[in-house]
Amino acid sequence: MKSRQWRLALSVALAWPVTVLAQPAPSSVTALVGGTVVDVDSGRETPDTTILVQDGRISQIGASSGVAVPAGAKIVSMKGKWLIPGLMNMHVHLGLKLPGAQGAALANETDPEEVLRMADNARRSLLSGVTTVRLVGEDHGNDFVLRRAIEHGEVIGPRIKTAGEIIVPTGGHGSLEADGPYGLAKVVREQIKQGADLIKIAISGGIADTHGSISAAPMTDEEMSTLIEVAHRNGVPVTAHNGSVAAAQQALRFGINGFEHGYHLDVPTLKEMKAKGVWLVPTMVVSQPGAREFYKKIGSPDWYLDRVDSTGKDHWAMLQNAIKMGVNIALGTDEFPYEPNGGTTATVAEAELYQKAGMTPLQALQAATIKPAEMLKIQEETGRLQPGKAADIVAITADPVKDISALRTIDFVMKGGHVVRDDASAFLAD
Repeated sequence: MKSRQWRLALSVALAWPVTVLAQPAPSSVTALVGGTVVDVDSGRETPDTTILVQDGRISQIGASSGVAVPAGAKIVSMKGKWLIPGLMNMHVHLGLKLPGAQGAALANETDPEEVLRMADNARRSLLSGVTTVRLVGEDHGNDFVLRRAIEHGEVIGPRIKTAGEIIVPTGGHGSLEADGPYGLAKVVREQIKQGADLIKIAISGGIADTHGSISAAPMTDEEMSTLIEVAHRNGVPVTAHNGSVAAAQQALRFGINGFEHGYHLDVPTLKEMKAKGVWLVPTMVVSQPGAREFYKKIGSPDWYLDRVDSTGKDHWAMLQNAIKMGVNIALGTDEFPYEPNGGTTATVAEAELYQKAGMTPLQALQAATIKPAEMLKIQEETGRLQPGKAADIVAITADPVKDISALRTIDFVMKGGHVVRDDASAFLAD
């Protein structure tokens, strides 16, 4: 009942017309004509290509001279544009609250109010070109409510994979506290029961904490090993908020699947991550200068900014080492995907930092597309522009294989075959 009430509130309060969200009729075809399609695996670019989209999927793709556009199809010119898969952001909190004036103003936010705010952030994220997000810590099941509303077409937003709440020992960097191996096992099972696609734990302190060291390792071996075992027995991966070498080494012994941030990870730890195929979601934008605009906007206190500054140098060196060593990296921001950062969005700024730290433009593009799809195990569904895959397509007016900053020129967004943004026709789903 509670979930139905929230979905009704979303539909009414946001007043989004049904016509905006309606899917095309089964027989309708959209043809994206004349663009240059980028192969995110090889970097090969095919000019003057036509993509036919039907029933939310790419039905045909090839040289415009060889693709017959069906009569009655909706034709969208892509001349002068490069077409890439929809971007993916793997570290998102749509209900984000941080220390500062803005966070204080949200202290008494109710769950329905938070879901509405999350829905607005989801819409903005999609319009910025992010067609898939991985939520890594939201309140009270609000993420599950929003995911269902998006899947039912009641609100506009990206595809959501979610971890539910952040699981921590008492006093840790998160909201769902439990202690002892069986206490932690219970809350893991509760998140999976609600529909969690992954489990997120915090195994060290965070920048936003007023207590607890980022370099600490507060979980016992029995707690961590049991938690990871229970998740894996249910077929669910586990990722960990972490900046601590000691905590990372502990988690690697017990089969952790990924680390978020990795602020202070050293070379031996990164080598082990590479050897074991453990993922890194760096969230570089939170510790680098471009985030100052965001922190100023939310009124971050001086102690918080000091922790950002003290973390940033190690964070940057860690990323450079991870890139050199070939660690699996998937893009994530820990800011709203659309948030202004360094003159662009946080998502694009994150990709630019990867290029600056040593990735090629193609590798940075892969970190925002096919790599996240592989991490989420949805590469058969999305992440590449190929027949049969979901029509999650972004158009830009510059070549991303030459410079990842081309992502700053996004002017067209399609998710699941539905155009949500087309600057050329001044269309914006709202």
